[in-house]
Amino acid sequence: MRTTSFAVIPRESGESSTPQLLRIPPASLEYWIARSSRAMTVRMLRACSAFAQRGFLLLALLLAFAFTAAADVAVPQLTGRVVDLTGTLSSGDVASLTSRLRDYENRKGSQIAVLIVPSTQPETIEQYSIRVADAWKVGRKKIDDGAILLVAKNDRHLRIEVGYGLEGALTDVTSRRIIDEVITPKFRTGDFAGGISDGVDRIMRVIDGEPLPTPQRSTSFARDLNDLGSVAPFALFASLFVGGILRTMFGRLLGSVATGGVLAAVAWFMIGSLALAIGVGAIAFILAFIADLAPTSGSGRRYSRGGSWSSGSSGGGWSSGSSSSDSGSFSGGGGSFGGGGASGSW
Repeated sequence: MRTTSFAVIPRESGESSTPQLLRIPPASLEYWIARSSRAMTVRMLRACSAFAQRGFLLLALLLAFAFTAAADVAVPQLTGRVVDLTGTLSSGDVASLTSRLRDYENRKGSQIAVLIVPSTQPETIEQYSIRVADAWKVGRKKIDDGAILLVAKNDRHLRIEVGYGLEGALTDVTSRRIIDEVITPKFRTGDFAGGISDGVDRIMRVIDGEPLPTPQRSTSFARDLNDLGSVAPFALFASLFVGGILRTMFGRLLGSVATGGVLAAVAWFMIGSLALAIGVGAIAFILAFIADLAPTSGSGRRYSRGGSWSSGSSGGGWSSGSSSSDSGSFSGGGGSFGGGGASGSW
């Protein structure tokens, strides 16, 4: 509703005191209209600016997410039994390893490959390793007797990835012992060629049926703490998933105890350290006990036996530093992997 301004005009002699309309001059009306228009324009500009800032922020987040998703390290082409993308091994080392692995395949049938990369980041070595296994398919088809020794040099991580057909001989615990007792001691002294050579030799002997020597108990508390830190994320997510199911079945206290026991047993089987298994069990018990809501679906699993990783780019490749002495004559036999093996660090 338009408001009309009026004022009382002083009464002259003989005039009425009734208020008379005081009209606003046209110039003043135009001033108020212009002022209101400017205020509305300013408000619109501010709203557009805020919307644009939010839009740019959302676009930046989407671009960052897309870049992260596309930044996974590419799986290199299988050009030989030994693929070194870091230049760590000399040509003589590569030739010697290749010759031994070729002779072993001719005698036994099992295929073993070695891959050295600078880093697997942003993926973990387990995630990258299974992508390599799915791409290379070492091992004979339907026998699945392939194994891959993967070294991420800059990350100081390594892994032995084991095909289905070798999981009975080259178990997770055995693979971890080969890493801890044979390979990483030489890696810590800078002898990468010796560590890889000895590790490959021990893998072949284990596949042939030779048992490992009696393990020596580790007394390094710092090492156990380092291993505990590496499996803490596993304990976190697994305790929420398993704990949600067991708490529903047995109640909060008994379900939490059962969760701790289950995850401790899994950790001991995978890593072979009783102290570490107890630590994982304690973490799982606490998280399961205090959790109020826990997911009960397994949709977060990245892979399963017979399956493959659902994300990660396989395009592109390393531009330099690759060495192999097979000259492209080696290829995988169609073997399958399901995540068996073990990881370690030095």
